[in-house]
Amino acid sequence: MITIDSAAPVPPFEQVREQLADLIRGGDLPGGHRLPSIRQLAGDLRIAPGTVGRAYAALEADGLIELNRASGTRVREGQVLSADLTEAASQFVATVQGQSGATFEAVLGAVRAAWERSVATS
Repeated sequence: MITIDSAAPVPPFEQVREQLADLIRGGDLPGGHRLPSIRQLAGDLRIAPGTVGRAYAALEADGLIELNRASGTRVREGQVLSADLTEAASQFVATVQGQSGATFEAVLGAVRAAWERSVATS
């Protein structure tokens, strides 16, 4: 399910966050699906529990999961992206990656600004 590449420049918590987000948005982890506990996933991946906790906190902030001490951590409903949206995003990324100097942060900022302008005018 999730793997950690210790040689990658991306921190382990971000690797966990990205992989879980992809699984959720891709529909592999449907709404209501219970995720492993922080300790369990940390043990499975052989990383510190705080690393998984940080990834889960980021996913909760992104609105993808719900943390609940009583019922565990679950995927929020309605997080699966449609195939059309996924394809459009893939095409957009392929186009943008070809532009020199386009960092992920710059592209994300441009998309966020365009989204906010669109919402403000509708």
